[in-house]
Amino acid sequence: MKALITGGVRSGKTRRAMELTSSLGEQRVYLATAEAWDGEMSARIARHKGERDESWRTIEEPLNISPLLYQPGCVVLVDCLTLWMSNLLHAHEEEEVVHAHVAALVQAMVNAPNPVVLVTNEVGFGIVPMNALARRFRDHAGWLAQAVAAQADRVELCCAGLQIRMKG
Repeated sequence: MKALITGGVRSGKTRRAMELTSSLGEQRVYLATAEAWDGEMSARIARHKGERDESWRTIEEPLNISPLLYQPGCVVLVDCLTLWMSNLLHAHEEEEVVHAHVAALVQAMVNAPNPVVLVTNEVGFGIVPMNALARRFRDHAGWLAQAVAAQADRVELCCAGLQIRMKG
C-alpha cells in the first residue's frame, strides 16, 4: 500500500499516519524531514519523538529521502513532504533539480517493495502569498501533493482530527 495523508496544520495528519502505518506492519520506520533551525523547532521535533515508542526506528533526512523509501520488511512513514519541499527550495534554486527530486520520490514510492505512508500539508486552501518565494513554495507543494496522490493507492484528508477517505 502507498498512502498519502494530507490536511491543514494541526489537523491530525501525523496521528492518522502513525495509526495507518502501525496497522500495516510491526517493523516501522519514521522518516523525518524536519531540521531544527531554532529552539521552537527543536521543541517540536522533541515532542514528535516523544509520541513514538521504541517500536519505531527514526531516520532524520532533510533532502535525500527517495532511496530511504526502500526498507524491505518495514513500513515507512515520511513526515512530512511540505517540510521536505521547503528544504529542497532552500537548497536548490534550479527548477530542474527540484523537479528531479520530486520525480525520484514518486518513482521510489511506486517501486518500493514495502508499504509507504506520506504526510503533507494542504497548502491550497489559504490566500495567495504576497512574496515570490512563498508562492513558489505553495505551487511546488501543491504539485508534489498531486503527483504523489495520483500514484497512491489511498489518499485521506484530515480536518479537525477527522479523516475523509478521498481515494482507495
